[in-house]
This record gives sequence, structure tokens and C-alpha cells, in this order.
Amino acid sequence: MKRTAGAIVATAVGGVGYTIGIEPHWLEVVERDLPIENLPRALVGARLAQISDLHVGPQVSDDYIVHSFDRLRALAPDVVVFTGDFLTHRTSRGEAQYQQLRSVLAHLPHGRLETVGILGNHDYGQGWGESSVATKVAGEAERAGVRILRNEVQSVGGLDIIGVDDLWAHRGNPVAALRARQSAAGLVLVHNPDAADEHQWPEYRGWMLAGHTHGGQCKPPFLPPPQLPVRNQRYVSGAVSVDAERTLYISRGVGHLVRARFNVRPEITLFTLSAAAGA
Repeated sequence: MKRTAGAIVATAVGGVGYTIGIEPHWLEVVERDLPIENLPRALVGARLAQISDLHVGPQVSDDYIVHSFDRLRALAPDVVVFTGDFLTHRTSRGEAQYQQLRSVLAHLPHGRLETVGILGNHDYGQGWGESSVATKVAGEAERAGVRILRNEVQSVGGLDIIGVDDLWAHRGNPVAALRARQSAAGLVLVHNPDAADEHQWPEYRGWMLAGHTHGGQCKPPFLPPPQLPVRNQRYVSGAVSVDAERTLYISRGVGHLVRARFNVRPEITLFTLSAAAGA
């Protein structure tokens, strides 16, 4: 019985050590195709990298994020997209947190063609309502070479990247963003996947890239995560059908709010663009 009890304790300690000490920094590069209707021929085979939820701040190691950037750089993407939560804002940290963000983002790689991003709820500060915080975060990202889209469109070789501002900050306006479209091929960036249900998306067909959930961070094998910060509990991670017209891809993200992951490794996603069948 003593040996059995000792084995149980050792297993529990080992599990906690893995959850806190290993998996939060065990970055996975997920590679998959991304079929897009009306994709220009010149972009077929191009590689688009999604990176989400850095959460630069007191809980995430700067060295780990920089190492993640190094992994991304080695992939030599044509386009890089950030899907929000650059920063974990703390009022008590004042200007130091923006200096930290600047220092970390100085290492970020850029896409050969374009580097764009959107803001997440944590980029809006306390209660997701501090526009001055969002302005500073966006300014640091822009300084580092990321074009921040706030209900705007950036055309990349005939592909419209449609960046919608954050849902919880009450800043998202897909109608305004979609009005600025220039091309038949499109790809939407949202931070919170619930935006797919809670906003209007006039005449949009195709993929939407999101983050926010961290995949639940800790997930029992064969079971859903016990907590998800979304209304639609189907929106965990990976590819999820919204309806007949739209599909989400939800990144598990790079960083964390609490340093603990189990069965939900952090992720950078590398998509290879292809022409959708029949398009």
C-alpha cells in the first residue's frame, strides 16, 4: 500500500510538473491547407502563418515568445497574421508593460508579402474598455511592422484580409470592414470566435481565423475542456463549421494567462493557400 500510495503521489507530482513546466512552452507548428474561393493563381501555394494570444506580460516568458518567433521565422511565411491579445494588461504595471511589449515585438518576423494583425480583448485593458490601452498596443505592433486592422481590409496580391476589431470590447464591425473589400478572394480575422455568431456577416463566404480560447488550456483526454471563454461551446480549437458558408479555424495560441496547459499544446499555424474546389 505504501508503494502504491507513493506511485500515486509521484504520478500526481509529475503531472503537475508537466502541466506547469513543460507543455506551456512545448510549441507545436500545425500545418494544413487553406482553400479559398477565387484565390489568385499567383497565391496558390503561398504560405500564411497565424500566431495568436502572445499575452506578453508577467505570466509568459519573454524568451519563450522570442523562441516562438524564431520558429516562425524559420518557416519563411509569405504572410503573417496575428489574431489578437498581444498583451496581458495590468494597470499596476504602467508604462513598463508597453516597454516590455516593444522589446519582445522587436524580434518578430515578417511575412514576405505582408504582416497584419487585429486586437483582442486583453489589448483593451481593464474591463476591455480602455481605448487608450488599445491605442498604445496597436502603436507598438505598428512600430514592429504589423499593420493593425480595425474593421479594415488589407489586400495582399488579390486576397482581401479582413480584420475585425474585438467583440468583447464592442468594437467589432464586420459590415464596415466588408464594405471596404476590393477582391473576390477573402479571409477574415477575428479574435473571439463568438463573433462568427454575434455579428452580421453580409455575403461573406469562406474562412475565419480566430484565437481567444487557448483551446481551453487544460483538457482531459477524450473530454471537452472544463472552461471556455466563449458562449458557443463548440468553439474550442481547430477547424469548426459555423454554417454552410463559413468555417472557423481557432488557434490554441502561443501564450497563456495562467502558466498551465494539459493536452492543449501552444500553437503556430502554417497554412498553405489553395484554390477552393469549383472556384
